[in-house]
Amino acid sequence: MHIVDGALSTEVVLAGSVLAVGGVAVGLRRLPMEKIPAAGVLSATFFVASLIHVPIGPSSVHLILNGLAGLVLGWAAFPALFVGLLLQAVFFGFGGVTVLGVNTLNIALPAVAVYYICRHGLTSRSDVAAAIWGGIGGALSIVLTTGMVGLSLAFSGEAFVPAAKLVLVTHMPVMAIEGLLTGFAVYLARKVKPELFAGFEASSGGAR
Repeated sequence: MHIVDGALSTEVVLAGSVLAVGGVAVGLRRLPMEKIPAAGVLSATFFVASLIHVPIGPSSVHLILNGLAGLVLGWAAFPALFVGLLLQAVFFGFGGVTVLGVNTLNIALPAVAVYYICRHGLTSRSDVAAAIWGGIGGALSIVLTTGMVGLSLAFSGEAFVPAAKLVLVTHMPVMAIEGLLTGFAVYLARKVKPELFAGFEASSGGAR
């Protein structure tokens, strides 16, 4: 999922950077004080999870968990995931610095989309129903992320179209795994810290 420096056209890099700056700005404005610890934990979780690469054919895949970040943080997933991507690019060379905006947009925007699609399900009275919605959100975030990565590559030239298709195919197992992990995470959070989801809309004062 980490696009490297030099792989994208200048137009795609600039457009992604501008949109990512906007997303981070909105996310910071909608990050309530009580959500800052959760944002730190989810940023660290993303940082560690996406460092572990599993080779599949000519490519490799890794967990992202951006769906879980979006379900908990909403728009605040933008700054949380940006920090994780920045640290990975600087310290480990995963993804590039010049494409940091595109990588942030590709991973954080699906997280926000999942928040809007699944947030009502997370406040269900049934923990199982909430977990199912969480699983849907986890899998859907990977579908959307692979689609955005594919579009970023395809918009940069026809030569990248095969790579875009490879990204989609290789991440199908990740969609299932992230769906299960996110569903279990939502179920556990509902048991031990239910206010993590139920109190978000009120505390953010309009993450809409």
